[in-house]
Amino acid sequence: MYESDRPLVAVNPTRATDLDFEIVVSHYNEDLSWLEQHRTECCLYSKGGDKNAPEPPFAFTPLPNIGREGHTFLYHIVNNYENLADVTLFLQGRIDDHVDISLSDMKERAMSVRPGQVRTYPFRELEIFDHWNGIPWEQYPCWKRWSSMDTQKMKETPLELFQQYITESDQVPVAVGFAPGAIFAVKKETIHQHSKAFYERLLKKMFLGEMAHVNPETGHYMERFWLALLNPSEYIQWEDTECAMEERNEDGQLAKGHWYRTPTGSDVDLGATRRGETLDSPLTPLTPSTPFTRSSVTPSSPDTSLSMMTDEEAVERKLSLS
Repeated sequence: MYESDRPLVAVNPTRATDLDFEIVVSHYNEDLSWLEQHRTECCLYSKGGDKNAPEPPFAFTPLPNIGREGHTFLYHIVNNYENLADVTLFLQGRIDDHVDISLSDMKERAMSVRPGQVRTYPFRELEIFDHWNGIPWEQYPCWKRWSSMDTQKMKETPLELFQQYITESDQVPVAVGFAPGAIFAVKKETIHQHSKAFYERLLKKMFLGEMAHVNPETGHYMERFWLALLNPSEYIQWEDTECAMEERNEDGQLAKGHWYRTPTGSDVDLGATRRGETLDSPLTPLTPSTPFTRSSVTPSSPDTSLSMMTDEEAVERKLSLS
């Protein structure tokens, strides 16, 4: 457990303060050779300790292994709020299981992002999140990697967190869209639509104190909240009838009301199998198996059924969370 009052380490002193473009990387023990050509554009945070520290010539800032990539990204925003790059691309230490274009192509697309817009990347489709009482992990065997881990449960429901810390509103959305893996690019103006104090409050609530854990439940929900936080008009669906006329947005990603739904009962994460498919390839229908109603959203009690894996090597691999 990481103590919330422990001083955070200083940001890498080699980082420039007048950048046009920057890649923020949340690393644990992944091979970073794919970043080599863009190494000087990276602000690398490593959570793997001395054992998994990146080899020279990669410079990095060590962080405690808590909070998954959400903690890393919020840490970067809070500690660099006044000198963010014009465009920031947020990545995990490995992305080839979510993205099938080169990093150079990702940068090119990132540089065309407009204020208020969030650039996301194929091949993973944008997905729907509407489990406002909490993800029913037992219904998704394909997510067993996460549900089998030791998890720090949160007291609030996802809806309560969303209302209090993301939208600061008592409205109940039908759903939000999210990019699996939290891989996205934004301009600093988009980040600056919220104050530094807003991000500090979010960081403290989501990932410090009792949630300072290698696998906090809040990490999974922050992954699902980023797009709604940064571009609510595009990624929050407030009403059942609020669907985009076109199936895809200008990025070629699924538009509001058309987001992909992972089918329950599947042993395979079908969203990860779409590499190389065309944008016209058919998707699993998005109709919920149980219709969502606002009256169905009630506070949920903590779930203590998750347990730590016993095999030490499996645990180490599963704890390689960026």
